[in-house]
Order: sequence, then structure tokens, then C-alpha cells
Amino acid sequence: MINKKPIKVAVGMSGGLDSTIAAFLLKQQGYDVIGLTMQIWSGADSIKIKRNGCYGPGEAKDIADAKKAAKKIGIPHFVVDLRKEYQKIIIEYFRNEYKKGKTPNPCVVCNSKIKFGLFLDKAIKGGITFDYFATGHYCRIKLDKINNLYLLKTGIDKSKDQSYFLYRLTQKQLSKILFPLGNKKKNDIREIAKQNSFTEYANKEESQNFIECNNSSNIFSLGKPGEIIDIKGNVLGSHNGISRYTVGQRKNLKIGGLKEPYYVLKIDNKKNQIIAGPKNLAFSNKATINNINWIVPPRLITDKQIKAKIRYGSNFSECTLKIKNSKEATLYFTKPVFAVTPGQSAVLYNKDVVLGGGIIVK
Repeated sequence: MINKKPIKVAVGMSGGLDSTIAAFLLKQQGYDVIGLTMQIWSGADSIKIKRNGCYGPGEAKDIADAKKAAKKIGIPHFVVDLRKEYQKIIIEYFRNEYKKGKTPNPCVVCNSKIKFGLFLDKAIKGGITFDYFATGHYCRIKLDKINNLYLLKTGIDKSKDQSYFLYRLTQKQLSKILFPLGNKKKNDIREIAKQNSFTEYANKEESQNFIECNNSSNIFSLGKPGEIIDIKGNVLGSHNGISRYTVGQRKNLKIGGLKEPYYVLKIDNKKNQIIAGPKNLAFSNKATINNINWIVPPRLITDKQIKAKIRYGSNFSECTLKIKNSKEATLYFTKPVFAVTPGQSAVLYNKDVVLGGGIIVK
């Protein structure tokens, strides 16, 4: 009898707990595992760090932690230099969206174009071979054999579910991805780490956001000062750049003498103005999305009532879906939703299945 060659899996290792344990579990399950880490930071190492993020001067330590974890697990480890690609695709996207008065989500774009795209392509071109790619994301993939369709599903740990960030993945990408943590809870992963001498990773601070600096002004120009006005055009105050604000924001408006708190209602990049008003005016009963990526084809979406997330940290909002064409649709919310923000992603779900999603236009 001929022994089958073990399946080779490349694991995207960030130097954190989740990707470390994902690699460890796959190794325990008998896969031929290798570790891959992206190098994306091209700024100065002298920038002061306030909180941990995926993009910042702390990258060198994260790479070192990934190498250390790979050695402990007993797997090869490689670093893939994506600094030029990241600047061109993610940083420029981030800057351009803010200049337009929108609030971008770089993680969504990074996952589809970099982490599950160019990262793997460049590794393969560099002579690194593998059958599947795995990450420490808390979500699941299931093959719908009836429709021959790979489904992206939420992780069982609802507090850690990361399917929102992955809605732009294609069928081709999903067919070659493994999510070892999708059926586990975060506390289980911490316990596995402690029981297998990965305690330092269990205690490591998690990445909280995109930028790992005091604020994005360390890296990006946030625009010129301008006016803050109400919906009638009355000047309420001034701002230091529209890129410092997002729809629904209350802090840092610094408007005095009002009977009630005001929130950002709209950002007008052409006039360089922030439009603010009372909270009740920041609710919307619908949202238009475009640039849609469908994981489940529209023809298979039979339920009129679905649910949507309009940002990662938001609750699910029940809505009906009216599809204009393959790339544009309108969501009609059952209850008005606070701070529907242009530039953010609206991700559509049917129970625990990601149908797809798009970028909020208005």
C-alpha cells in the first residue's frame, strides 16, 4: 500500500495567539504545515505606539514572535515582503476614501486583495508550495454539495466572529482556505495555548485596529480646517480636517451652547464641511450599496427577510433586499439604523451564512 503524501497547509502567522494556535492545531492533526508572515510596514520605526494594530512599527516584533512560534511548533517559516503592494493598494485606498469624506474599511480590502490574494501569489512565485491556506479567523467554510457552492459561515463564538471582514472572498479562494478556529471559542484557544506552553501568546495584546499609532495623522494627511454646520447651514464651529470624523461621531465636535448633544450626520468633502445635528437625525431606514461581491448568487437568495451588519462592531439589522443589478442593491431596514456610513461595508447574512456584501454609497 502506498502512503499518501500529507496535505500541505500554509498558515498566515501574525505572531499573535489565534494564528499560532491555528498552525499548532493543524500540525497536531497531521497536516504538513508551514508558516507565512506578511511584511507590510514601510514607515519609520520611531513612531510612538499607543495601541496594537496590524499596520505599524511594531511589525518587527510580530515577525519575530511568528518565527519563534513556528520554531516551537516545529514548522518552517517564511516572510513575504509586500510593502510596495500594501502601499499601492491599501494605503492609497485609505487616503483616497478619506479625501472623499468616506470612512473606509482597509481590513476588508486587505483580506480579499492582499492576505488571500497577492500574499499567496508572491509566496508561490518565490518557490513556496502548498495545497491550502489557513488563518486564525473565527469563521467557517462549508461545501453546499447541492449547489456546488462554498459557503462562508459565522464562527460559533459570536463575540469573535470575523466573517464580516471576509465577505469579498471568491469561490476560488474559499475552496482553498481552512479556518481551524471556526468551531472553537476564544477561551478554548487561550486554554489550548496555556496547556501547550504558548502562554506568552495567550497573554499577548490583540490587534485592535488597522493603524498601530497614536492616530492616523502620524501617517496620513487628514485635510484642511473647515466649518461644522447644522442642516440649515448655520455655522456651529470648526474642524481640523474631515478625515478626523465619521458619520455618527459625537466626540471631538467641540460645539458648545446646544440643548442636546450633536452628532456627525454627513461629511461634504467638496465644501470641506461637517454637517452635524441631534441624534434622531442620524438614523436611516435604508442604505444603497454597490461594488457587491456575492458569495451566494442572488438567484439562490429566496428569503426576502435577511439581516445586515453595517460595520464590524454593529448588531445585526433586519432588512429586505432589493437588487438593482449584480453590483448594486438597496437595503430597507425593518427599524431605522444609526449611523449608516458611506465607505463602510454592509454585509448580508441569512442566519449564519454570509450571502455577500457591498460598499455603502448613501
